[in-house]
Amino acid sequence: MRTPTHDEVIQAAAEIVDAYAATDGGRYFSLFAPSATFLFHTEPRRLDDRAAYERLWDSWIGEGWRVVSCVSSDPLVQLHPGFAVFTHTVDTTVATEGGEESFRERETIVFAVEDAQLVAVHEHLSPLS
Repeated sequence: MRTPTHDEVIQAAAEIVDAYAATDGGRYFSLFAPSATFLFHTEPRRLDDRAAYERLWDSWIGEGWRVVSCVSSDPLVQLHPGFAVFTHTVDTTVATEGGEESFRERETIVFAVEDAQLVAVHEHLSPLS
C-alpha cells in the first residue's frame, strides 16, 4: 500500500480549493470519490455521498450563490499507508441574493490512494471562533 507524499497532498488540496474558489462544480466534484462523505456545520445532517452534496450545491447555485474568494492557510499534512489527512484554515466569501457572507473555518479533507492517484473521501468543516 503506497503512502502518498506531502507534495501530492498539498497539490490535491490546492486543486479542491481552486475549483471551489472558482465555483466550478464539475471540476470540484471530480476530485471527490462518489462515496465521499461531507460534514458541514451549516447543514443539519451529514451528506452521505457526493451526489447528495451535488444536489445541495445545485440548489445553492439555483438561488444565486457563488464563491467570491476562498483562501487556504495553516496547512497540516498527516501521511499514512494508503491515505492522508489534510487540515487547514479556510477563509471564504460567498455571494448570495442577500449579499456577501464571509466565514473563517477549519477544514479536514481525508484523501485515499486510488489507482495511483489521490481522491478526497471525506470533508469536514467547523467554524473557527
